[in-house]
Amino acid sequence: MALFDLPLDELREYRSTSAAPADFDAFWSKTLQEAREHDLDARFEAVDTGLSTVQVYDVTFAGFGGHPVKGWLKLPAGAEEPLPLVVEFIGYGGGRGLPHENLLWASTGRAHFVMDTRGQGSGWGGGGATADPVGAGVSYPGFMTRGIEAPEQYYYRRVFTDAVRAVEAARSHPLTDSTRTAVIGASQGGGITLAVGSLVPDLVAVAPDVPFLCDFPRSATMTDRHPYREIGLFLKTHRGRKEDALRTLSYFDGVHFAARGRAPALFSAALEDQTCPPSTVFAAFNAWAHEDKAIEVYEFNDHEGGGPFHEEAKVRWLRSYA
Repeated sequence: MALFDLPLDELREYRSTSAAPADFDAFWSKTLQEAREHDLDARFEAVDTGLSTVQVYDVTFAGFGGHPVKGWLKLPAGAEEPLPLVVEFIGYGGGRGLPHENLLWASTGRAHFVMDTRGQGSGWGGGGATADPVGAGVSYPGFMTRGIEAPEQYYYRRVFTDAVRAVEAARSHPLTDSTRTAVIGASQGGGITLAVGSLVPDLVAVAPDVPFLCDFPRSATMTDRHPYREIGLFLKTHRGRKEDALRTLSYFDGVHFAARGRAPALFSAALEDQTCPPSTVFAAFNAWAHEDKAIEVYEFNDHEGGGPFHEEAKVRWLRSYA
């Protein structure tokens, strides 16, 4: 796949034309206030996985609407003191998987919490276990247009709220150090990471890889790859609804969360990425408000980005923060 987006020097200067709604902050403040009216009720059940170097807990906590959300908490075996915490969010279609699928962060001596994504977990990996019990209006198959008729009903309102509550749940365990909490994720997980990096005020580090859910006015029109293409296919049938759809999406745009970013951040972008075009990633990076930020660029990669090379880069980078 050849390069198809802006040249790198223009990407470094690119700014989104997307405008945040006037009530963006009030919308999210109200959303989280309503979620916290439900008891977090975080429960940690030890699981015998046969792994000798990691202790695994099956976690359930109350997310948006008090709905039960699952996760895994993985700790280095024998941990006795609170550990730095890494909370991870998953890419589109995936779930928390099986406990042995991702042992990297526990292997670095950190506590590692993986949030299941409601309604997903049937596209790849070891699957998920969290339902999305909320009904919505008409939508294109997938998740991008569920509830797109109004921000109050949009699918990612529930997911982003779950993610904030996931951080709160992970921090409630006695062997996690709430003062040393980082959030990470790739693709959809990167988009969720941007939201959490804005909505949780005291994180020490944020690492969104090739993040999805950014710069909707551009991303929804410049790539025909899914998942962004779901938006175009919805509008192909529901003619004349573009402005309404973009209004809803503006409450969930990673660019607007980035403008409220509160922690040091390490981004990544791939210049041949047609799933999350590099200009949309740079739109979020260039908007990130915290001055301590960096971006790793993988010139000849598609949506896999830096893969294991970037994982290595994140391990080195995070040593300075958690």
